[in-house]
Amino acid sequence: MTSPSDLDLRKVRVLRELDRRGTVSAVAEALHLTPSAVSQQLTALSRETGVRLLEPAGRRVRLTGAARVLLRHADHLFAQLERVQADLAAYQEGGTAEVRITAFGSAITGLVLPALRDLRERRPGLSLVLRESELPEGYTGLVAGEMDIAIVIAAPDGPAGDDARFARMPLMSDPLDVMMPADHPLANAREISLTDLVEDTWVTGSVGACSQLTATACAAAGFAPRVRHRADEWTTIFGLVEAGLGISLVPRLVSAKMSTMTPQHTGNVVLRVLTGQAPQRHIAAYVRNGSETAPHLAIVLDALAAQAGRVEAGRPLAVA
Repeated sequence: MTSPSDLDLRKVRVLRELDRRGTVSAVAEALHLTPSAVSQQLTALSRETGVRLLEPAGRRVRLTGAARVLLRHADHLFAQLERVQADLAAYQEGGTAEVRITAFGSAITGLVLPALRDLRERRPGLSLVLRESELPEGYTGLVAGEMDIAIVIAAPDGPAGDDARFARMPLMSDPLDVMMPADHPLANAREISLTDLVEDTWVTGSVGACSQLTATACAAAGFAPRVRHRADEWTTIFGLVEAGLGISLVPRLVSAKMSTMTPQHTGNVVLRVLTGQAPQRHIAAYVRNGSETAPHLAIVLDALAAQAGRVEAGRPLAVA
């Protein structure tokens, strides 16, 4: 039997993911491995620990009692490992290290890039790597150790608030405004509520947090939006609204980006703030639990929080 100090935590991570996801194929997809590689690692872990970790359950497998004992210690082990790495990084005082960040598109332009421009001036020794991603890729990149910071939108399919794998830092709330063609009957209205838009045709995303927010907000207002058009790119949604094919709810981080990309078209659409409790996206930064005290990560997290504060402090609508 292997002693605890000889445990391969990479294999324990695979076992933990199997407990969370239920199938070998789901674990393989999440960790970017083949199902065969996942099975081999689990078999090797069972051999190293000297106990049976899996047992058949129909066409699947389930964890044994011994596996449960091992996993009760896993979160502590991983957090402790992250603290060790944080202590090693502290030796460099955060001045020279690589930080890998994954974020969704409008967070990159509205939060990450301004923060990183500031960091490049103050911390030229930091090496920064950026990857655009949507849910759930941001979380899986952290789990797999491929990324250090994930900036994501709170979503029902995201990790629970007490998920021991992650430490969470709220960054900002991003309100959604209604975008409509400039010749819409309500384009010049002083106040617009969602109930004023019951008869409108809507443009939304195919999937994602904003599509969910639109459906949830309209349901709270007592109706289901008549969605006629769906698109995955905000530039496409902007174009559909500009063409008079519908209205859409747009986050302010996105509308600010659109105004800079297509300034010649902004006169053809208007953005209006919704009265009452407007829907909003809640944006947060996630890191692996225990790593948040690493100086190089703390520096970047502080810069992101500062930029989020500047954005949230107040700004006019991007398209008038």
